Amino acid sequence: MQQASIAAGIVSGFVAFLDGQGVDGRALAATAGIAGGVLVDPDARLPFDRYAALVGLAHKTTGDTGLSLRFGAAVGMADLSILGLIMEASATMGEAFVQMQRYGRLALAADPSLPPRFAMEHHGERLYLVDRGPDPDSFPEMTEEAFAQLTCGPRRFLTRPHVLSVHVTHEAPRHAELYAEIFACPVHFGAVFNALELPLDIADWPVARERRYVFGVLCEKAESLLREAVPVASIRALLDAAIRASLHQGEPGADPLARSLGFSRSTLFRRLRDEGTSFARVLDGVRHDLALQYLAGGRSSLAEIAYLLGFSEPAALSRAFQRWTGETPGQYRLRSRLSGVKDTI
Repeated sequence: MQQASIAAGIVSGFVAFLDGQGVDGRALAATAGIAGGVLVDPDARLPFDRYAALVGLAHKTTGDTGLSLRFGAAVGMADLSILGLIMEASATMGEAFVQMQRYGRLALAADPSLPPRFAMEHHGERLYLVDRGPDPDSFPEMTEEAFAQLTCGPRRFLTRPHVLSVHVTHEAPRHAELYAEIFACPVHFGAVFNALELPLDIADWPVARERRYVFGVLCEKAESLLREAVPVASIRALLDAAIRASLHQGEPGADPLARSLGFSRSTLFRRLRDEGTSFARVLDGVRHDLALQYLAGGRSSLAEIAYLLGFSEPAALSRAFQRWTGETPGQYRLRSRLSGVKDTI
């Protein structure tokens, strides 16, 4: 498995933040095995475990359990990584999310066989940006940092609140009151997933803080960095994430999805073929996975689920579901409910 790595720009940003808190950040970094010279280039890569060690030392030295949360709220991703710059140069929040999927590994790179860390998912009638990182409770400080950046950064240019609620799997920490102060919305500790609830129409909200020319230049640079420094995710995983983000808009088209990933239609199909799959298979797999989630949740009607999955009508969803599972959506939902009742006895 590929060792996880992190952009040096993020590490140097944390070191500078520590200096502002009256702590010798470079001395702590050296203790964590991070040489000062490597922090000069923000695009350099560092082993993630060294950053985790630095964060642990900083929390211990300051006695501030909310240090990572404060860092994420105070320092935006655009100040730390080319990823943040590209997101702020996107035309809309929907496009910014697609770019986060494509270039997220420039900030934090893990095993390239895994799907992108963040996914946009509908649960019932609500939309969530879900952190699917493995074993998040082993290092909740990273969840705090990321969620604070994703919440506080866009506040600089959005005209209305975009985070409606926060869900984290870890229990309430000593600095729980800091969550309320920073996120300014309901926070749920001990939740079933790590996620930010977002408005259903957020994909259409405008961003474009920079000229589109800047967007193109930044993406060209990011592509170069992906090729040179970071293991690239599979095309299947990238397409999976893009489909999940756009399903609620109707039948996903291969052409617009290919463009969102930076490919032509023919290149996307060829790359998928090289990985032993196809556009239709990936789309079918995403719909199958989400249909099981929505039906098991029990809060959405068949018509609503059909809409969320981009089907033209409930009958189309029913036919597809029977092909996937051999039973109707109603039969599956009833069986899920009966199974849940048995589990509580």
